Amino acid sequence: MLLLVLKDNIRASAACKSWYEAGGSVRVIDKHPWLMCFPKRGNFFEFRDPLHWKLHTLDLPELAESTVCYSRFGWLLMRKASSNDVFFFNPFSRDIISLPMCELDFQQIAFSCPPTSDDCVLLAIKFVPGEVNRVTVSTCNPGATKWITNDFPTFLRLFYMQSNLVYRRDRFYCFNAEGTLYSFEPSYREWSYICADKLRCPYVHENQYMWCGKAVFLVEKKGELFVMFTCSNEKPMVYKLFSMKWKELSRTTLDGMTFFVSFYNSELRNNLPWMRNNVYFSRFGYNRKHCVSFSFDESRYNTPKEWEQWVELCPPQSLWIDTPKNVLDYFL
Repeated sequence: MLLLVLKDNIRASAACKSWYEAGGSVRVIDKHPWLMCFPKRGNFFEFRDPLHWKLHTLDLPELAESTVCYSRFGWLLMRKASSNDVFFFNPFSRDIISLPMCELDFQQIAFSCPPTSDDCVLLAIKFVPGEVNRVTVSTCNPGATKWITNDFPTFLRLFYMQSNLVYRRDRFYCFNAEGTLYSFEPSYREWSYICADKLRCPYVHENQYMWCGKAVFLVEKKGELFVMFTCSNEKPMVYKLFSMKWKELSRTTLDGMTFFVSFYNSELRNNLPWMRNNVYFSRFGYNRKHCVSFSFDESRYNTPKEWEQWVELCPPQSLWIDTPKNVLDYFL
């Protein structure tokens, strides 16, 4: 059983009771994130398991008058609406980790690992268009007294179309509208582009980027980089970086991967038996009974609607968040 991939493990476990027990003892299944929805008013936040879709709520007055910027590892990175103050917040433990005021009016922000780790570093980016394009980068660590800010020259055009930021092997990565992969190394404060093949969005023309919203998601999983393009109700297209070359993944080569995308973050899971080869968006479907998703196996959306703008699939009122193992205890 140890030599079997997850799909074959599940099939073999159906043979008999003893094989079922053996298969289950060595089976490794990823834990999928939950959908967290922000209220239009008040402090009651909704949480839904995308597999069972039962509604749970938490009263979180700590988030009053704050907006979310990023989410990963079960933590929210928030910014107060009245200032540039940013802070970490865990909605389950209610832990708050304060940060120094960020003077940069950033467009993208991310962090490398849980803020409780000594190695955690934050990166905030602002692209400044003009005759000479430049990018302003600010970094900070939890417990620091100030952010460190530098300007770098860059040739990033259409700065509003860059992907989300991801962290991989001591570097932050982003994907710009011209299909170039850029990175920033916090220790040496080095901003550079990666010598990989350019990969242009296959769906939308440059003059459509403004009204289509974000259409590019960069995802990291176990040191590997993936890019997913999607626009309106078009079929999402997924590429993986192999030896500095982008290779498109088909239904057969996706190998059961599951993508969870939102306006603020993107997650990838490999071993979800009941959710394989799907993209889950952070938007409710009809009658709020499920979230909108796309099945690569069936090549269709589970909500047959003509989406005029891609951002409708990922509204800014919801995001995906990792939950603790005893997550149901927090709602009792």
